[in-house]
Amino acid sequence: MNIYRMHDVSPVTNRGSSDADMSAPERAKTTYKTRLSQEEVMIFRWAQLWRTITLSATGRTLFPYARYIRTLNLGDLEELLADARFKDRVSAMFFEGELKRYKIQTSGTDRLFTRLDAGSTSNNLGDIIVPSTPMLEELSGKVENDALLRWIPKLPRLRLLNLWYGGALVGAGPLLRQHCPAFKTISLWGWGHEEADSKFADFLNEITPQTLESLEIFSYALIGAESLLALSCHREALTELKLDFVNVFAMQSLNLLAGCTNLTTLLLTDGTSLQVDLKNEHNDVFLETIAWLRSCKKLQSVTMRNFRDGQDLIAPILLENDIHLTNLELKGYYMADALAFHQALSNQPSLQELHLKGDSDEVGDGVATLVESLCQLTNLTTLRLQNISDYFTDEVIGRLARSLPKLEEWYTSGWGVTDAIWRDVAKLKSLRRLDMAALSRFTANGILDFVLNLGPNNKGLVLAIMMADVDCDLHEDEQSMIRETIASRVDGRFDFQLQRDPDISEYEGESD
Repeated sequence: MNIYRMHDVSPVTNRGSSDADMSAPERAKTTYKTRLSQEEVMIFRWAQLWRTITLSATGRTLFPYARYIRTLNLGDLEELLADARFKDRVSAMFFEGELKRYKIQTSGTDRLFTRLDAGSTSNNLGDIIVPSTPMLEELSGKVENDALLRWIPKLPRLRLLNLWYGGALVGAGPLLRQHCPAFKTISLWGWGHEEADSKFADFLNEITPQTLESLEIFSYALIGAESLLALSCHREALTELKLDFVNVFAMQSLNLLAGCTNLTTLLLTDGTSLQVDLKNEHNDVFLETIAWLRSCKKLQSVTMRNFRDGQDLIAPILLENDIHLTNLELKGYYMADALAFHQALSNQPSLQELHLKGDSDEVGDGVATLVESLCQLTNLTTLRLQNISDYFTDEVIGRLARSLPKLEEWYTSGWGVTDAIWRDVAKLKSLRRLDMAALSRFTANGILDFVLNLGPNNKGLVLAIMMADVDCDLHEDEQSMIRETIASRVDGRFDFQLQRDPDISEYEGESD
C-alpha cells in the first residue's frame, strides 16, 4: 500500500462514507447499523494511516514512509481529529504511547468539559512529521506562523504552500529565499488582518525575485495597492493570478499590475458587492487596467466575476489578434450593456470553454448578437449560459447545436423549448452532458427519440431537464423508461424536474 500518498484522498477530507460508493439499491439493503459500522472501520483505518505516518517520522516503523512524502496535507489530519467519529477506541488507538504527549485539549465554553483541539494538535504532530520529510514539495493546511518558520529550513525541495491563513507567511520570506530555491506557488484561503497588505508585500519582496509563478487567494483578504505593486518583483515569472475576493482598495489599484504581462491565467472576483464603478468613478484606473490586460499576450484563460465593468474590461482583450483564449468566464453583467462584448466574442475562435452568466433582455438585438458570435466559436467543447440565455428559443438552440459540433458539455436556459431541438442536438456526437434549464415542453417520445439516436461517443451522457412546464409533466413510468433506455444505450443518466410544484398555484401568494 502506497501509504505516504494515500492521505491526500482521505474519505474524511471528502466528508465521505460508505454510502458514497453504494448504489441506491445497495443503500436500501444496508441497515443503518451496518453503515455506521462501516464508517467506524473507515475512520479507524484512516487514523491508523496517520499514526503510521507520524511514527515513521520518529523511526518507529519498518519502512521510513515519511522520507518519501512529496505532498502533505495537514488540513486532512486536522479534519480527522475534528471528526465526530474520532473518539473512544479510535482516539485511544491513535494517541497510544508516545503520541499521547502531543494531544492538546481545550476547555468548553462552560469550562465543565474539555475537547480535543484539532488545530493545535495537528500542528503539534506536524512538528514530528514535517522535519522528517526532506522530499516534501507541497505543504497544505491551517499551519501556524511559528510552526512554518520552524519547518521551512527542513524543506529544501518545497515549491508550494497552500495555507488557510496568510498570516502564517509573516517572516517566512527570507527563510524561503535561503532554504527553498524551488519555491514558486502560493495559495491562501484568506487574510483579514488590517496589516495584511503591507505584510504580504514584504513577503513578496523578501522571497527570491522573479520566482513566484502562481498566486491564488480563495476568499476574503485585505490585500491592496502595496501587494499588487510588489507582484511586479515577479513579473517575468508570474503566469497564474487568481484573486477570488478583490476588495475596494485592490479594485482601485488594479492598474498597478501593469508589469505582470506574462500571465496565462487570470481570475478576478469583485468582493465589494458592486461598490466600485471603475469606468465612471476611476476612469484613469479603468483605462490603465485595459491597457495592462491588452498587453498580456500570453493569456489563455480569463475569469471575471461580478464586476460592474466586466464586459468593458474583457471586450478589448477579445479584439487583440495576438491573444488566443481557450477559456473565458464572465459573470454578473447585463445583456443591454454588453453589445460590444458579445460582438467581440467572435474574434476568439480558439475558445474551447465559455461560461456566461448575466441578465438577459428580450428587447433589442442582444440575443441575436450573442447567438451570431457564439456560432463562430466552432472549437467550443463546453458552453454554460446562465440567465443570459433566458429568451433562447427552439430555433436558437437548434442553430447553436448545428454550429458547434465539438460540444461535450452544454448548459442553457431558454423559453418555451420543445421537442423540435432534439433532431439537431442528437447530431452532437461528443456530447456528454446537457443541462436544459429552459422552460420546456418536452414529451416522453421526443426525449426517447433523442436517446435512441445517441452514439458510442456519447457514453456516460447526463441529460438533466430542470424547468419542465407543469402541463408537460412526465409520469413516473415514462421517466423510468427514459432512465432505463439512456442507461442501456450509453450508460447515461436522466434527471427530471418541474418548473414548480404542480400542487401550488402559479399565482399563489400574489395579492389582487
